[in-house]
Amino acid sequence: MIRDYTFKSVDKNFKTGTAESVKLPSKLAGISVDTVRFRCGSLTRRVMLIRQNMGSNWSSIYYSNYDLSGYQLVSPILGLLAYNADQDSNSSNSSINPFQLGIVSGDKPLTIDFTNATKLNEGTPLCASFEGDGRMTVAKASENSPFVCVAKRNGHFGMVVVDSEVDEYNKKPIAQWKVAVGSTIGAALGAFLLGLLLVAMLVRVKKRSRMVEMERRAYEEEALQVSMVGHVRAPTASGTRTTPTLEHEYINSHLN
Repeated sequence: MIRDYTFKSVDKNFKTGTAESVKLPSKLAGISVDTVRFRCGSLTRRVMLIRQNMGSNWSSIYYSNYDLSGYQLVSPILGLLAYNADQDSNSSNSSINPFQLGIVSGDKPLTIDFTNATKLNEGTPLCASFEGDGRMTVAKASENSPFVCVAKRNGHFGMVVVDSEVDEYNKKPIAQWKVAVGSTIGAALGAFLLGLLLVAMLVRVKKRSRMVEMERRAYEEEALQVSMVGHVRAPTASGTRTTPTLEHEYINSHLN
């Protein structure tokens, strides 16, 4: 996609050997591209070099397509690509057929400087080369500078560090913050559950005490004897008769 926008930006005023910035659409915001065209061989063949800076956001997206467990990206990904810029003689409109070319350096390798683009506090930076088949190769940086990588061919490059060497000072506050929040939430939840348990126990004890008191009062106020009839408690009355008495007044009145 970047290649297509780059070639569309080329017009008749494009000068050979002069670097030009490429304007990209808003959907590719954050990526900066510049290009330069060269003549080689018999001066009839044209080659277009495209230099890309993927920026922070697009570098993360590009980086996520590779299996890089154990490493962390600490720089934007920079790309150096070469394309054929000759006009297609078989086409009626003489359009350019921009197929990709390979660059092989001679005695002097290519250098990629990440000095002003690397975000690193601690750790040893390593040079990463991203291959087109999804592989990544890691190598030591230049002996002259820890933020300069060397390469013998074109491609995409970046700087990585081993995960264990990432600045531990920046990781600890985050870990402590998470532990503090987790401990606070856990303590609050535990106190809440303990409160519910205590309330339930108090309600149960109070209810039990009330039932015992009601039974005690019922026993004290019973006027009748209580007996068990099967499994049922039922009041019973003892069998009593009214004591008979002689009505002396009635007898005396008749005798007189």
